[in-house]
Amino acid sequence: MHPHLRRIAAALAAGALLTGLAACGSDDETPEASPSSSSEETGDEATETPAPPALWPLTGLEVTGELPSHPVLVTKVDNTSSSSPQIGLGAADMVVEELVEGGMTRLAAFYYSDVPPVVGPVRSMRASDIGIVPTGAHVITSGAAAITLARINKAGIPFVTEGDKGVYRDNARSAPYNLFSNPDVVAKGIKGGGAPEPYLEFGTSADYPGKKPARNLSAGFGGHTTSWVFQGGKYVNTNSYAAEGDAFRATSVLVMRVRIGDAGYRDPAGYLVPETKFEGTGPAQLFHNGKVVQGTWSKDGLTGAIKLSTDHGTLTVPAGRTWIELVPQGTGTVTWTK
Repeated sequence: MHPHLRRIAAALAAGALLTGLAACGSDDETPEASPSSSSEETGDEATETPAPPALWPLTGLEVTGELPSHPVLVTKVDNTSSSSPQIGLGAADMVVEELVEGGMTRLAAFYYSDVPPVVGPVRSMRASDIGIVPTGAHVITSGAAAITLARINKAGIPFVTEGDKGVYRDNARSAPYNLFSNPDVVAKGIKGGGAPEPYLEFGTSADYPGKKPARNLSAGFGGHTTSWVFQGGKYVNTNSYAAEGDAFRATSVLVMRVRIGDAGYRDPAGYLVPETKFEGTGPAQLFHNGKVVQGTWSKDGLTGAIKLSTDHGTLTVPAGRTWIELVPQGTGTVTWTK
């Protein structure tokens, strides 16, 4: 259950207990009015203390309506020039960029508060996704190598792929870059869900301690570098393959340096397939509002919560849409300028 929903339920339970105790008094007694734990006396009137608002688990923004009944949908999206134009990135709550073979990257686009009609091109999963996909989320993918599928299934990560409702080929494009998804259709076909735990520990811009200017930044993966510039209050990916008007505008860019291992097989072109080890600890940089703060990330196991810290304590991510760069330690690069 979402943390804010748990607090609301606890408050309701406390109110019910007080009512029950009052009803147990004798008929001759008139019990005194006792304010609940969520009210304060102000003169002759009791003032209710409003419960904290529910927050979206992938952005930390306030929920204005009801939480959806479907789980988080994570779509694996190609991130090479062959994917141009990418469709649906602009609607994502969060995007994680991960290393794949040949020093190129692939995107895991997270959808929950907004589920668009089309996303793609859809590509395959990697073992790295076991540490990236949150518990309970469903993945939309073109499939995976047999060794990866065995590990994905063992990890209990559900997925939909070609042949399932809401996944189709666009004959106007060339394979394998012509597989697309209708996430809104996929969402309707999934029974159950519920809000996951927050993916990051969110705060506000006022909490952000960054002071060093960083309006331009680049995250290098070897064969591909993703570049960002701070414009109009957001970080804009200057070499994005997204369709015009459909780019992901990041409130923050979070870089985490990660260890890379061998996934145990080669792709059809003969490249060794890398595996991101998204657990343990490593250096981190959080870019927000044209500034940067350096710190450390930690994650207790593949399914553990992501924790950020600096020498001064916990580092929270300002609420909004976050792009996460999982940059390889050693071979990857992270640079920024004023």
